[in-house]
Amino acid sequence: MSSAASRPTAGPFDRGHTDDLMAFLTASPSPYHAVASAAERLEKAGFRRVEETAAWDATSGGKYVVRGGAIIAWYVPEGAAAHTPYRIVGAHTDSPNLRVKPQPDMGAHGWRQVAVEIYGGTLLNTWLDRDLGLAGRLTLRDGSHHLVNVDRPLLRVPQLAIHLDRGVNDGLKLERQRHMQPIWGIGEVHEGDLISFVAAEAGIDAEDVSGWDLMVHAVDAPAYLGRDRELLAGPRMDNLLSVHAAVAALASLAGRDDLPYIPVLAAFDHEENGSEADTGAQGPLLGNVLERSVYARGGAYEDRARAFAGTVCLSSDTGHAVHPNYAERHDPTHHPRVNGGPILKVNVNQRYATDGSGRAVFAAACEKAGVPWQSFVSNNDMPCGTTIGPITAARHGIKTVDIGVAILSMHSARELCGADDPYLLANALVAFLEG
Repeated sequence: MSSAASRPTAGPFDRGHTDDLMAFLTASPSPYHAVASAAERLEKAGFRRVEETAAWDATSGGKYVVRGGAIIAWYVPEGAAAHTPYRIVGAHTDSPNLRVKPQPDMGAHGWRQVAVEIYGGTLLNTWLDRDLGLAGRLTLRDGSHHLVNVDRPLLRVPQLAIHLDRGVNDGLKLERQRHMQPIWGIGEVHEGDLISFVAAEAGIDAEDVSGWDLMVHAVDAPAYLGRDRELLAGPRMDNLLSVHAAVAALASLAGRDDLPYIPVLAAFDHEENGSEADTGAQGPLLGNVLERSVYARGGAYEDRARAFAGTVCLSSDTGHAVHPNYAERHDPTHHPRVNGGPILKVNVNQRYATDGSGRAVFAAACEKAGVPWQSFVSNNDMPCGTTIGPITAARHGIKTVDIGVAILSMHSARELCGADDPYLLANALVAFLEG
């Protein structure tokens, strides 16, 4: 950990940022809602949406592009040259959950159920016996999309009683196909019932719905926890905590024409299942946006090459805080703690993209912001996870550093972090984007 003070000595964010994160989490039960929430906040800061199908101009100011569950936003200072490098904060909008299948209506023995598919590496048991809502987007026959959010107890995945599984406390075994289909009522199963219900919730005629991307979410609200309210429990912190911090950091720089870099937010979808999508980090979206921005300002390929060569990306995703009940699963000399500030994530096998020069960039940003930071490395006996960091570095040739906030219960329906860490991260991101 650095020797900086335990609270930032500079920067715009304090505990009020964490309060706002709670509202952001609640408003963002799906990647599509997260993008809409981010866009709304950027609009209030003066950013304007540009369409990928339209011609882009050389005007300065804040702009953003939306594609499905991904958003790329950037601020061009007045007078920025075509070869001006970027400072990027990368994150992702998706979280592991249960997603509705194309033929969702099912049931047995008088129960009406919803057919779901497991998305990402979710902790299955955390979805049991929990009040669940349904959210996502509906696609109409004319190609338009409508967001829908049934944010009340609607579904439940009931666990088998202990009387019928006496050995359950010796090891719970859940079959993804048989045991994870939620119930949502009783009676006969009729094809089209679920989509008719969801369409009615959205105020749309079910006959106009031709497609859907719907997912289950826990409806219990984020909450402070602990004797001194020093912890925060809530859903989808992996990785909406980083998305929210990056949006706030970028919005705070609107109107700053003294910036030596062009600050960028890149929030992708589908990180939890490998990023191989047109809205994922493996796709061309980020590169297209950065290149088009160069060319819109009159640049040529040489300017693009110069800009990319001077660009740095912080890939901000959650990491593992040391678990008090399983400390042996962590590296014995690296024990990140909650409220200890953001973590620098290192893996020499390039599951994380950080190297020594990247560490220096991150350390300088934290020092400037007066924010403490910590290092994370996996136990050698445990496989290491990965992020959009190595993908971004390899695909675009951009120096990338993996960072994040240390949490417990990663990939649970409800995760846990330190209540100070979100605003410590946001202040570090401001200092990084400022250069």
